[in-house]
Amino acid sequence: MTNARYKIVFTGELMPDAAADTVKDNLARLFKSERSKIEALFSGAAVALKRDLTEDDADKYLAALQQAGARVHKEKDLTASLSLVETDDHRPASEPVAGDARMSCPKCGHEQAKAIECTACGIVIEKYLARQAQLAENPPPAPAAIAAASNASEASPYATPKAQVAEQLPEFGELKVFSVNGRIGRVRYLAWSAVLMFAALALYFIAAIGLAFAPVFGWILMAALVIAIIVVSVQMGVQRLHDIGWSGWLWLINLVPLVGSVFALIMLVVPGTPDANRYGPPPPPNNTGVKVLAFGWLVFPVLIGILAAIAIPQYQQYTQRAAEAQMEMPSAVESQE
Repeated sequence: MTNARYKIVFTGELMPDAAADTVKDNLARLFKSERSKIEALFSGAAVALKRDLTEDDADKYLAALQQAGARVHKEKDLTASLSLVETDDHRPASEPVAGDARMSCPKCGHEQAKAIECTACGIVIEKYLARQAQLAENPPPAPAAIAAASNASEASPYATPKAQVAEQLPEFGELKVFSVNGRIGRVRYLAWSAVLMFAALALYFIAAIGLAFAPVFGWILMAALVIAIIVVSVQMGVQRLHDIGWSGWLWLINLVPLVGSVFALIMLVVPGTPDANRYGPPPPPNNTGVKVLAFGWLVFPVLIGILAAIAIPQYQQYTQRAAEAQMEMPSAVESQE
């Protein structure tokens, strides 16, 4: 008699006091998948997350998933419990049954009456043979590192279930400046903000010239420029929040007096998640240009302060001398008369 085998079943229910969003984020992290793919597990249908487990391993999986907030339970895996031990229903090949063609399953070796499916492992035999022939013609790459990682996962009872719940994500996300999708890190956020500031100064100068020659056109250009700068800055802020793992709607906190200033500083300080999160893979590494622009953004306010400290006293002295000169002019005119 063989030992009983178990499977872990999930029906979409949550543990007490567990929030749905938190549980989905935990499962996305455990499965290394996108949030949208994890949503499919909450349809209400029973899904087997792991099969063919011993009772001890099943209990360990049960505890880990329940700690993540998912109400899972274990059931006996009847399919895995089937064996090739000789019984009354499994006669050896040396004892053929009259009038009954026999066959062996190409996957598990189970001997049975000729049929479309294997009664032991449940495969459709023709599809399995076709798939094996296709793999023989086009074998998939199998690096040694991947094989070693697979063996390590098999040895751990906390390994990620083998069920494919998401497509393979790229190593780094695609950069999109004019979008609220994607992620950018702290350094790139500073660099893009510096570029936006320099571009805004140049465009404001053009708009000021337009105001001098055509006030109506200048005001229209100025309003369009202000709206464009706000839209682009919001898009960059949302991507920065996505990199931390927060919702982009939190950017609205920047509009709150006093609190918004503190939150803007938090956006610059809090690091992003190193791995993929529900908003996508991490951004690519920063190149030299990005680092230089970010450093320039940090130095720019200091330079402005130094220039202001030099220019303001000089301007005050100039205005004072001009006022004194105007006061002396009437006295000089009167003395000449």
